[in-house]
Amino acid sequence: MAVERTLVLCKPDAVRRGLCGEIVSRFEQRGFQIRGARLLKVSKALGQQHYAEHKARPFFGELVSFISSGPVLALALEGESAISVVRTMMGATNPADSAPGTIRGDLALELAENVIHGSDSKASAKRELALFFPDGLV
Repeated sequence: MAVERTLVLCKPDAVRRGLCGEIVSRFEQRGFQIRGARLLKVSKALGQQHYAEHKARPFFGELVSFISSGPVLALALEGESAISVVRTMMGATNPADSAPGTIRGDLALELAENVIHGSDSKASAKRELALFFPDGLV
C-alpha cells in the first residue's frame, strides 16, 4: 500500500445541512490526515472544469448548477490507499444503493444531492487537487 492524497468535497447540501463536521470526523477517525481545507463558492467555470469528463452527458448542467449552488468544503486528505478507502467510505453514488455505515448510506437523501465527492483515481486526484488548491498548498 502507498500513501496517497485525494480530494474530498463536502457538497453544498452537506454544508447547508451542517454535516461537514461529521464527515471530517469519519475521515480523521479512519486515520487520514488533512493536508488542506478550504471553504469556497464554486464558480460555474470551476464546476465545468471539475465535471469535464461528464460534459457530453445530459446531466452535466445539473451537476454544475448543484456544485455551484452554495459553499463547498474542499479537503485534501492523505493516508494509506486514500483514494480507494475514501471511495469505499463514501458509499455508492446513489444513496439508495449505499450500505448503512457509509457516508452516503447514513447521510445522503437523494442521488442529485449526495453530500460528498471523492476522486476516483490517481489521475483524477492530481487534477482535482490542482483545481481546488491552485496555490499548491497540498
